[in-house]
Amino acid sequence: MTLTDIKFSDYIRDFEQTLKHLFHVQADIDQLSLERGLPPEILKGIMDQKPLSVAIPTEYGGRGSIVKECLGLLAAASYESLPLSLTFGINIALFLEPVSKYADESVKKGIFDNFLEKGQMGGLMITEPDYGSDALNMKTASKAVPEGYQIKGTKHWQGLTGMADYWIIAARNENENGDLGRDIDFFLCDITKPKQEIVVEELYDNPGLYMIPYGLNQLDLVVPKNFRLQPETTGIKMMLDILHRSRMQFPGMGMGFIKRMLDEAMQHCRTRIVGAGNLMAIDNVQFQLSRIQSAYTICSAMCAYSSEISGIEHNLAMEGLEANTMKAVVTDLMQESAQLLVQLSGAKGYRTSHIGGRGIMDSRPFQIFEGSNEMLYNQAADMITRLMKKQKQSNLFDFLAEFKVTAQPVAYFKKELSFQLSENLSQRKMVDLGKILTRVICIGYVLKLQEKGYRKDLVENCITMVKQEVSALIASLQFENKVTAIDDYSRESSWLDFA
Repeated sequence: MTLTDIKFSDYIRDFEQTLKHLFHVQADIDQLSLERGLPPEILKGIMDQKPLSVAIPTEYGGRGSIVKECLGLLAAASYESLPLSLTFGINIALFLEPVSKYADESVKKGIFDNFLEKGQMGGLMITEPDYGSDALNMKTASKAVPEGYQIKGTKHWQGLTGMADYWIIAARNENENGDLGRDIDFFLCDITKPKQEIVVEELYDNPGLYMIPYGLNQLDLVVPKNFRLQPETTGIKMMLDILHRSRMQFPGMGMGFIKRMLDEAMQHCRTRIVGAGNLMAIDNVQFQLSRIQSAYTICSAMCAYSSEISGIEHNLAMEGLEANTMKAVVTDLMQESAQLLVQLSGAKGYRTSHIGGRGIMDSRPFQIFEGSNEMLYNQAADMITRLMKKQKQSNLFDFLAEFKVTAQPVAYFKKELSFQLSENLSQRKMVDLGKILTRVICIGYVLKLQEKGYRKDLVENCITMVKQEVSALIASLQFENKVTAIDDYSRESSWLDFA
């Protein structure tokens, strides 16, 4: 029997049961989460289920790189452990899918066999110490040599540093004068091969996601010619396609995590007695639980929509608006859900051994890596305002009513969004605008999910919660605030002098 002979519903149920046994019977996930890495026997038990087969094509023995299955696996993992889900997310979106789409046919079988048979892993190296989100100015250099390509440079904050067996490395071509080209190339690296070893100079003390090692990597290696990924057009567009697809898979990691926050919060509020009743009887508790339920509904809608549009058969290089929307909104919702669970749990939640306390630290970097959310909101607003200027349209509602991704949901926001948008918004206002636009887009995803039969009461509650959030964001957008930081603030500002 091959993996594709097993129905996904059966496969994912077995996987969930394996995680429950490994994390709650064989070991204690609350204790494991306080240690760096995973014990080898636990990791082996997980990888024996061949979880990464969901991102391997059927012709190489995998389940076929079906987005629904990839997101389903990420959700199942993140319900038990967000770091485990991120480990899978790195492997799926940042390694296996790019290999499937862009690698030379001669190298695919060996890589996929090692993933399936040996439980090997891979990651992506883009970020450099001096060039975080400014990837186009990276200094890692590549040049052709008789054996293939020589790559030199420094990379850091790569998830699975020192743990992955394979890497995809981004570099810029070095010409004869030593100058670096404008385009970006990507190369495979197999650290088990001679001349391809990567030196880990330092492992970072990341305060969350203990299971995943991050660090500083020095590169001075030579890879064969067939280890260069082949872009469809340019390397920059290949990078955008990879990153946008990855951002569209964030909802998978968010799904299980938000559901766990919701389940834990609901259970606690049912059983925690205060006075004559439980916490469920308190109005503000109902409001807080409704916020997590709204996050659950939005994330569900994102997963369903991403399953339709983000497969490797699609080129997502030009889909920045929706990729940014999914990544930024879902990671904000993850952090908010963890914060709400801790608040509802009281002192009990403020422990690293509690899923909520741990969830705050584990979900926090999701708002930073693969593009900080503020940057992504700013980019989303910039995309829309540029189009508005091009069409000489200044009324926000009128424009969004004609714009494809907002035409349906914007009807719910007519009262709030019927205003003239200033042509010269400051960056801080662009971030506010980006938050507004992405939340309207998300209601579009929710309405699409409702059309497929998703329960109406969750949808209606979600729309109400998002309308309230958008109203608050519009107040922020329209409030005049040009305050800047005062450089020498400590002069004449010590309260001790005035007491």
